[in-house]
Amino acid sequence: MARGETRSAWLFLAPSLLLFAVFVLLPVLAALGISFSKWDLFTDPHWAGLDNYRQLLFEDKLFHKVLRNTFVYVIGTVPVQMIIAFFVALLLNRGVWGQNALRVIYFLPVVSSTVAVALIWSWIFNSNFGVLNALLSAVGVEDLPGWLNSSKYALPALIIVAIWQGLGYSMVLFLAGLQGIPREAYEAAEIDGAVGWKKHRFITLPLLSPTTFFVAIVSLIGSFQVFDLAFVMTQGGPANATNTIVYYVYQNAFQFYRMGYASAAAMILFAIILAFTLVQYRLQNRWVHYD
Repeated sequence: MARGETRSAWLFLAPSLLLFAVFVLLPVLAALGISFSKWDLFTDPHWAGLDNYRQLLFEDKLFHKVLRNTFVYVIGTVPVQMIIAFFVALLLNRGVWGQNALRVIYFLPVVSSTVAVALIWSWIFNSNFGVLNALLSAVGVEDLPGWLNSSKYALPALIIVAIWQGLGYSMVLFLAGLQGIPREAYEAAEIDGAVGWKKHRFITLPLLSPTTFFVAIVSLIGSFQVFDLAFVMTQGGPANATNTIVYYVYQNAFQFYRMGYASAAAMILFAIILAFTLVQYRLQNRWVHYD
C-alpha cells in the first residue's frame, strides 16, 4: 500500500516537477554555466573561469554602488513595511467601521500593474507639476526636493512607492495570522492582569511569530529582486543612484550584451538571497513559536 501511495504521489507531482525542471532548474544551471564564460550572444561563448566574479567583486566600482543601493532599498523597505502592515492589521482586526472596504483599498495596489503604479507615482514625484511638491509648497516648504531627478531623493522615493504597493500583501497575511489567535489566550492574559500593549507583547507577537517569519522571508526576497520600479521610474538614475542588482543584470545582458558578466551578477544575487534566507531560518528557533 505504501509503495502504491508513493507512486501515486510521484504521478501527481510529475507535471509540476517537470515544469519546475524546465522553467526554473535548467535556466538556473544554464546561467551558472554562462557565468564562467565571455558571451555576447552573437559569437560562441569562451571560457573565462572566475574572471567575471573577480571583476565584479574586486574591480567593478559600479557594481559595489549597485550593491549598496540594493541593501539600502531592502533595509528601507522591509522593516518599515512590516511595522506599518502589522499596525494596520491590528486596526482592521478590531472590527472598525467599513473594514471590508478598507481591506480592499489597502490591497488594491498589490494587484495593480506595477508599471501603472510606477507611472502614477512618477507624476506625483514630478518636480515641476507633481502633487507632492505642490502639497509641500502649500504648507510653506521652500526648498522643494527634485525627487526622481535628485541622487539624494530618488532612492527614498522608490522606497516610498515600494512600501505603499506591498503594504496590502503583508497586511492581509498579518490579518490572517491575527484571526487565527484564539480569543481564550487574550482572556487568560486579562485574568493575569495583562492590559493594553502587554497583551500584544506577550500574546499577539509570540503567537504571530510564524506569520512574521513568513512575511519577513517573502518581503526580503522580493525586495532584493526589485527591478520594475527602477526601470519605469528612473532607469537606474540619476547617476546610478537607483540602480539595483537586477537592473544591473538587465543592463549587462540586454544593453551591453555581456551575458557571462550578467549571469555572474545574478549568481551573486542568488548567493546573497540564499545566505540571508538561511540565516533567518537558523535564527528562527530563537523567536518563532509554533505552539
